Amino acid sequence: MAALTGLVVVAISINLTRILSIAQLPRRAGESLFLLVGAIVLASVALVPNQPGTLLGVEIAAVGLVMLAAPLAIQISSRNLDAAVSPAKRSARAAVTVAAGAPFLIAGVLLYGGSNAGLYWAAAGVIISLVGGVWNTWILLVEILR
Repeated sequence: MAALTGLVVVAISINLTRILSIAQLPRRAGESLFLLVGAIVLASVALVPNQPGTLLGVEIAAVGLVMLAAPLAIQISSRNLDAAVSPAKRSARAAVTVAAGAPFLIAGVLLYGGSNAGLYWAAAGVIISLVGGVWNTWILLVEILR
């Protein structure tokens, strides 16, 4: 996960001039970092030994809330910058954000309630976050040059 986060930073630095020249891309780079760093934070808090399930649930739900709220706020605030982006592409971006963050929220609630099924939701959230982060990185590294 950390390597993928590093890849986002490399993609940003390699194409920085081009990214800065397209209004919505700096914000998209930020969204990529939220996806990948969120997965790293979740994995890190889950590694704390002998942690009560309720505390782990609160921590995971907090990560999920940030992973949902921050990128969606970025997307909403940049609607005017995205005039050239089709509604379908904007919807896909929002869907990836929700698909990555919502499982963390569900995991947190389940763990807080005492259900170990929350761990399965957390794993799904990590996988979706990684896929979404790779998708955004691909756009910042390759698609930007088309």
